[in-house]
Amino acid sequence: MEKKVTSHVTKGLILALVLIVVDVAATVLNIKYETWFKWLPTLFFCIVIIWACINYANQMDNNVTFGNVFVHGFKTSAVIACIMVLYVILSIFVLFPDQIDKVLDVARKQMEEKNLPESNIDQGIAFTKKLYVPFAIGGAVIGSLLVGAIASLIGGAIAKKNPPSPFQQQA
Repeated sequence: MEKKVTSHVTKGLILALVLIVVDVAATVLNIKYETWFKWLPTLFFCIVIIWACINYANQMDNNVTFGNVFVHGFKTSAVIACIMVLYVILSIFVLFPDQIDKVLDVARKQMEEKNLPESNIDQGIAFTKKLYVPFAIGGAVIGSLLVGAIASLIGGAIAKKNPPSPFQQQA
């Protein structure tokens, strides 16, 4: 009987759903823009991609190469990135339409703490408001793929590998 390997699509769907639940909970609890919370989803994302790589190698009885493990992790990251783009669009326009105003309020407070002139603050807020949606979508794609690539590299390096020799004859 052949061992069943969990596909990168299945892992990506499950992990993306967990990230979405965490984001929705953070938004509802008003902790999404807290300093301590900002890096928590990224840390979780890294850990689960590394886990996905190690799990894949184990499911393949460690008969994998670094490249196999890396590609599996990166494909999982790509699935997550696609789902997160859909979620970002949905959250901005349907689930949390007031999210842009909250982001602008946080940005204004940060600029005021730096004692910037009011004209500069107004310009920055106008710029942020105009480009918020493209930056949010781009951030979801680039952030997921960049963090996913780094985590996949780590996962590929950590996973136990026992690749078959290309010179062995298969019986």
